[in-house]
Amino acid sequence: MPYRLLVVTAHPDDESGAFGGALMQAQAAGAETFVLCFTEGQAAHFRGDVAKDANLGAVRRAELAAACAVLGVSQFEVLHFPDGALASENIQELVGIAVEHIRRWRPQVVLTFGGEGGVNLHKDHTVISAVTTMAFHWAARAEMYPDHIDTGERPHAAQKLYYVSTPFVSVRDRPELTATAATTPWTLTLDLGDLGERKLEAFQKHTSQHGVLRRVGPNLQKAMSEERYLLAARRGETSVTDDAGMFAGIVADEE
Repeated sequence: MPYRLLVVTAHPDDESGAFGGALMQAQAAGAETFVLCFTEGQAAHFRGDVAKDANLGAVRRAELAAACAVLGVSQFEVLHFPDGALASENIQELVGIAVEHIRRWRPQVVLTFGGEGGVNLHKDHTVISAVTTMAFHWAARAEMYPDHIDTGERPHAAQKLYYVSTPFVSVRDRPELTATAATTPWTLTLDLGDLGERKLEAFQKHTSQHGVLRRVGPNLQKAMSEERYLLAARRGETSVTDDAGMFAGIVADEE
């Protein structure tokens, strides 16, 4: 049975820094892996030598392509929504796009951020958490976004939804948030072993974001050595304590 895993992110570099280990372990197990990124990251604080937002967006698209090659990602897509402003976008439109991609790529497992917004508590990450959660449940229901059905994309029930659990919190210029933020707990730990070096290699393809690596400093090793995930939803009734791995318990698609 072919496995398929989808990661839904907000910015180029999320796929490497937050989810790179899971993507590589899935690929090594023979799974197809997909990344859906909602912005080009054109409003980033760190931007290397790039001054204009439009130019930075193009640079970061290219960086994402290079990182996905290191991670062995089967297919990725970058959308054009405004970096830093997803909370102002039409939520139904965002969910509809995520639903469309779930129906097209038909993953059994979907990964995204927890509701706190990841390492930097980014509001775009929080929006993507909500969008992906809604899409995970609604992609299976034919009455939701029926225009997709008219174009041949059938409903699809992904079987597991995971939120990544941040290994630390570091909010630029907000020490009070760094010290007090509530974060996503975890039910599954991935020991990356030697893949940690390749995860760092993938992140380093995001040349414009090298300032991020310098800022997180001593926390970097922790982020590259393991990843932790919360099983947020699963087909049928289950206990989170029963989860033995991302593809554990996955059954063949009935469609």
